[in-house]
Amino acid sequence: MSSTFGTVFRVSTFGESHCKGVGAIVDGCPPRLPLTEADIQPQLDRRRPGQSSVSTPRQESDTVTILSGTENGITLGTPIGLFVPNQDQRPGDYKEMSNIPRPSHADYTYQMKYGIRASSGGGRSSARETIGRVAAGAIAEKWLRLNHSVEIVAWVSAVGALEAPEIDASAISRADVDATIIRCPHAETAARMIDAVKAAREAGDSLGGIVTCVCRNVPPGLGEPVFDKLEAKLAHAMLSLPATKGFEIGSGFAGVRMPGSAHNDPFIRKGDRLGTRTNYSGGIQGGISNGEPILFRVAFKPPATISKPQATADFNGREAVLEAKGRHDPCVVNRAIPIVEAMAALVLMDAALIQRTRA
Repeated sequence: MSSTFGTVFRVSTFGESHCKGVGAIVDGCPPRLPLTEADIQPQLDRRRPGQSSVSTPRQESDTVTILSGTENGITLGTPIGLFVPNQDQRPGDYKEMSNIPRPSHADYTYQMKYGIRASSGGGRSSARETIGRVAAGAIAEKWLRLNHSVEIVAWVSAVGALEAPEIDASAISRADVDATIIRCPHAETAARMIDAVKAAREAGDSLGGIVTCVCRNVPPGLGEPVFDKLEAKLAHAMLSLPATKGFEIGSGFAGVRMPGSAHNDPFIRKGDRLGTRTNYSGGIQGGISNGEPILFRVAFKPPATISKPQATADFNGREAVLEAKGRHDPCVVNRAIPIVEAMAALVLMDAALIQRTRA
């Protein structure tokens, strides 16, 4: 199993959804970076369960402890250990699912690959695994902010068939995003999204959605063609997240409907550098950042674990009806916001440190 991400700034996550705790080991963080738990906790608070009426009711404080790698609030350049305890485990909720693989979940595939699986809560395929990513991403984000003034903001742009109008990515802030519990900064659409998620929950069902993310002030020159192009690394990062089914950057799939004369981004002078008049490239050209905002979208499927009865089969192939118990998100996109931001930060910091080796 691969649980490590990154080349220079390397993050290894550990833990299952109902074990004693989860976390990460961060290796390659530069020394002398001011860092305490207070730098990490805000993003974990945005990710934690039980925070609103449209998320899972599981109650976890997700309080992080830095175990190693710092002294007197300063990084030492040694591995940083991060730990978050699991406090509200209910493995008994999954007893019925021990013999019946949940449709579209990882139960069957993990069993086939390893011959064993964590039958309570999905184990490593659970979104609890992303806690380590978010904690590590907060470290990367602080380094990027201090060294390059990078700003990373993600928001919910679609839930089910509901899509928010296009939003000015140059000005949106996290405060704008967090103004609604669904984390869509368009208030009218957000209200309809919230109603749709609540209706899905009442029906024992779930909904998917889209998260849009902008990374501002990214310096030009990041990315390693040809196989480690910056958009390829971002796609790798985003599609490694639970429940993701699609990634597009810049104009994405809509770009195929445009002629090249309209899709090209003409260069203009912006202060002391070249910039582009438009940004259909999404801030990356030839696999390398060009200094424009990096803009991408991630599609999340409807959560696979639902309480609506489903006709399926058990591991022996016998017909069965599964009505999942436990506490599950009816839609994951609002809690995915800090996770997407974290993975973007991990990619950008790793690319920036790799680029430093060329100096």
